[in-house]
Amino acid sequence: MSFKDIFKKSFLEGFASTEITTLTVVTALGVACLLALYIFFVYRVVTRKTFYSKNFNITLAGVTVITASLILTMQSSVVLSLGMVGALSIVRFRTAVKDPLDTAYMFWALTMGILLGAGYFLIAVIVAIAIALLIFVLNSVKIKKEDSYLLVMHYDDYAEQAIERVLRTQRFRHLKSKTVTRMGVEMTVELRVDANNTSKLINTLLDQEGVHDATLVAYQNEAG
Repeated sequence: MSFKDIFKKSFLEGFASTEITTLTVVTALGVACLLALYIFFVYRVVTRKTFYSKNFNITLAGVTVITASLILTMQSSVVLSLGMVGALSIVRFRTAVKDPLDTAYMFWALTMGILLGAGYFLIAVIVAIAIALLIFVLNSVKIKKEDSYLLVMHYDDYAEQAIERVLRTQRFRHLKSKTVTRMGVEMTVELRVDANNTSKLINTLLDQEGVHDATLVAYQNEAG
């Protein structure tokens, strides 16, 4: 017997068809439904109202059960499992993700389905509890962060030095654009300002001689 025959035999024995009992199916899908509801609850509690989507939340629960069903089916036959892998490989998902954290929830739901379909119930439960605890802990940590704004100003040319002195008090500032015309200067600057200090900054700028107007616009750059 050649090495090729030995490898082929070993491969087929490792993926030999296994009989899936009714009890196995009911247990796996039952636990999958419970963990799907658990994920549904965690997502609803943690997700900010601005980004919350009930349809996406229902999808997370459905993905857990569907994935568990697929893994259960794939265990029954190596031919069927390879066929399913080929069929699923052509599926493309193009739904835009509003919140990057939604991607983590989707992977969480898929992981639960895979573990439950493979019969690793205890591992699935432990992982689900650990992930939920991690999400709740990190979500409860409050980190003070200054908001990003675009400052748009119109002023006379001679007022620039005074404006620069005021802007130097900000820890972060980045010039976005500057337009000079015969009517004066228009400048746009990105700033990081505490929300409670926006009015103070505007009033300080308007107190400078030669400043006609100053506007702060909420801004989110690519880094978030």
